[in-house]
Amino acid sequence: MNAEPSLPHAPPAQAPSLHDAALYANRELSQLDFNFRVLAQAQDPAVPLLERLRYLCISCTNLDEFFEIRGGAVRHAVELNLPAGMDGLAPADLLERIHERAAELVDAQYRCFDKELRPALAQQGIRLLQRDQWTPEQTEWLRTHFRDEIMPVLSPLGLDPAHPFPKILNKSLNVVVQLEGRDAFGREGHLAIVRAPRSLPRIIRLPDADGDGDAFHDFVFLSTVLSAFVHELFPGMKVNGAHQFRVTRNSELIVDEDDMDNLALALRDELLGRGYLRAVRLEIDERCPQAVVDTLLANFDLSESAVYKINGPVNLNRVVQVYDLVQRPDLKFRPFQPRLPRDMDTMFELIRQGDVLLHHPFDGFAPVLELIRQAAEDPDVLAIKQTLYRTGKDSPIVEHLIQAARNGKDVTVVVELRARFDEEANLRLADRLQDAGVQVVYGVVGYKTHAKMLLIVRREGSALRRYVHLGTGNYHSGTARVYTDFGLMTAHPGIGNDVHLIFQQLSGLAAPLSLAHLLQSPFTLQHGVLDRIAREAAHARAGRPARLIAKMNALNEPQVVRALYEASQAGVEIDLIVRGACALRPGIPGVSESIRVRSVVGRFLEHHRIWWFGNDGAPELFCSSADWLERNLLRRVETAFPILDPQVAERVQREGLLDYLADNQNAWRLREDGRYERCVPAEGEPPFSAQLALLDALDG
Repeated sequence: MNAEPSLPHAPPAQAPSLHDAALYANRELSQLDFNFRVLAQAQDPAVPLLERLRYLCISCTNLDEFFEIRGGAVRHAVELNLPAGMDGLAPADLLERIHERAAELVDAQYRCFDKELRPALAQQGIRLLQRDQWTPEQTEWLRTHFRDEIMPVLSPLGLDPAHPFPKILNKSLNVVVQLEGRDAFGREGHLAIVRAPRSLPRIIRLPDADGDGDAFHDFVFLSTVLSAFVHELFPGMKVNGAHQFRVTRNSELIVDEDDMDNLALALRDELLGRGYLRAVRLEIDERCPQAVVDTLLANFDLSESAVYKINGPVNLNRVVQVYDLVQRPDLKFRPFQPRLPRDMDTMFELIRQGDVLLHHPFDGFAPVLELIRQAAEDPDVLAIKQTLYRTGKDSPIVEHLIQAARNGKDVTVVVELRARFDEEANLRLADRLQDAGVQVVYGVVGYKTHAKMLLIVRREGSALRRYVHLGTGNYHSGTARVYTDFGLMTAHPGIGNDVHLIFQQLSGLAAPLSLAHLLQSPFTLQHGVLDRIAREAAHARAGRPARLIAKMNALNEPQVVRALYEASQAGVEIDLIVRGACALRPGIPGVSESIRVRSVVGRFLEHHRIWWFGNDGAPELFCSSADWLERNLLRRVETAFPILDPQVAERVQREGLLDYLADNQNAWRLREDGRYERCVPAEGEPPFSAQLALLDALDG
């Protein structure tokens, strides 16, 4: 599906000022457009059927998170009457545009489910049954299941002066019930709320009537079952309507870091109320009477522009459970075995022999785990320092760090407590580490520590040697299987010293550093990028070859965008691979004619950040934890690390950049008018997918 324009302006007839709002796309609308590209994977018949279902659910959960974070921020901007951003769109106008665009996305999601995926799944014996499709036997089984397994944990709440509107938890499943008649105490029925506890599975698997569990898989949504049997909760009263709804709330925690003695305690207090912050969206059954909708809007303090009327289950993303419940390998991506180094028994010797590059998920994450494990057990290792942003549940890394502390190593871990949606897990993680004797640092007040760094100090003979791992992704075994990321293991003395200095700064609050190789935000990273873009422009003006290629998740930092425009005006050839939101507009005459932007959406989530600067034949190549966003360059602790080994650099450039520029299967081109169009092979050109080529190489 081609995304609609995200920009309120037509392209300018001649080169305008680089501060002209017409040159910039809105970040929020551009991010919404990304989810149309994700949804296109669900609509693609070439994608395995259950994977299509998974892509649909990803687009739904992405939209949830968009409203929880970006939608909440825009509503806050409206309330504060903040000025328009660089795209010229006032917050109130932007909020309306978000509603229009999100409504289009929601409609497309439900059409995809109802018209494409549900019928296709049924043809494969995987039936997601609607109420009118239940057989008498299934209806009776579901009634019994409701009475035995569901009704005992429900607590319906009638709304009257003694029972005011209840607090509704963020994204929880609820049914608003219209009642007629009087209850046992003579109270007149009107409305009641039935909340589904999160302990109840949202997808119910029906028993196999034929006894052949491999032939058919029948499922129903919990929301459908609640609506069908909710009358049993109100005996003696008439149910005139039962309509499922879900409210999405702002989930951005606000901690006043200028008036705070202890970040951990402050976050714990904020987390207690996170599920009940300001409402930003109401999803509700489209058949619900407007009077009931108005009642809900009044209680959630929302306007009509926040309503999304749904023809189907309001928790559509929960259907992803079917992916795991149905064992049909023929309907999923083929499994693969990641590469591993030939000899992981002696990781330190392996790294001393030369830099080790890991390209996840094509290369396994096991070498990172093994390096930390060996460091924990090696008597020659004196210290381990690491940043942790997201680790996943029951992370072996945490166990290795705890063991290292018990073995007498000096272990320091910088835990970022404000990793969005992982705050509670990181608080527990910090407590565990501290209890084991690990020195835990909570980062820097006002700046999230997003850099991915591991430093190991080992005594070798009469000297100390530093071993380093730097990455573009998190220390998370799960995401390393589904995100594309680069990790570099090196014993380069200069890089090791830079990482050592950054850890000293994070734990000891040192002054700004002079680093030999790494760029670090909020100090040198933005200027390092701007200087290198300007250098390419200078080469172009002098008639020398000028070229840069950059890959990232998002781009919106105004100074960087303007620098890219200026470089294009100077004649620099620029290729940008931007997965999600992109504020830059390519192909504008006199401004960005030599800039090309593409987005790649495939089996794995594109996550690595790579920057290549041609530099007139002396190229520089960096990998980074940072996107070219304002927050990453100016309000976070991030690093960009150079790839110095020529062989490793050649591999990063080929696998991470050039292959993606050649992709004509999973790539989308951003046009001048703000639309994305899917890339297809030119006449006579063979199909090529960067991700598939890397997977095929594993079999070679």
